[in-house]
Amino acid sequence: MSRGNPSYVLSVLKNHCPRCRQGELFITKNAYEMKHSNYMKMHDHCPVCGQRTELEVGFYYGTSYVSYAVTVGFTIATCIAWWLLIGFSINDNRIFWWLGINSVAMVAMQPLFMRLSRTLWLSWFVKYDPDWKIHPAHEPERIVEGEMNNW
Repeated sequence: MSRGNPSYVLSVLKNHCPRCRQGELFITKNAYEMKHSNYMKMHDHCPVCGQRTELEVGFYYGTSYVSYAVTVGFTIATCIAWWLLIGFSINDNRIFWWLGINSVAMVAMQPLFMRLSRTLWLSWFVKYDPDWKIHPAHEPERIVEGEMNNW
C-alpha cells in the first residue's frame, strides 16, 4: 500500500472519511464516551476534505440493515470460533454458554457496530478521490437545511 492510496478497509475500521480516507467522521474517537451523548455525533463536513457526511435528510436510516448484517456476521464468526475451539454438545450446556457470551459481547460492542455501519453506509455512496485536494467536494442537491433534524 502506498502512502497516497490509503486502504479502504483500514479507513472504514478507523471511521475515516471515504472521500479522502484521512478525516475523522465522528466528533469523538471513543465510541464509549456516553457522558455527553457524543458517541454517535458526526461532523457536518469532513474536517480534512470538506465532504458532507449527511447526503440527504434521513440518510442514515439505511444503516439499520448494515448493522443487522454486521451483528449477524459477528454471531456467525463467534459460533464458528466456539465450535472449533470448544465445540457443541447435546450432553452439556456449552451452547447456552456460547449464547450468553455472544449476547453480552454484542451488547458491549453495539456502539462500535453502530459507528461501523454508518461508516460503511457512507462509503458506499461517497467514492474515494485520490485528487481530493484539487477537486472540491460537491454539495448534495437533496439537502434542505430547514428539514434537517426534524425526525
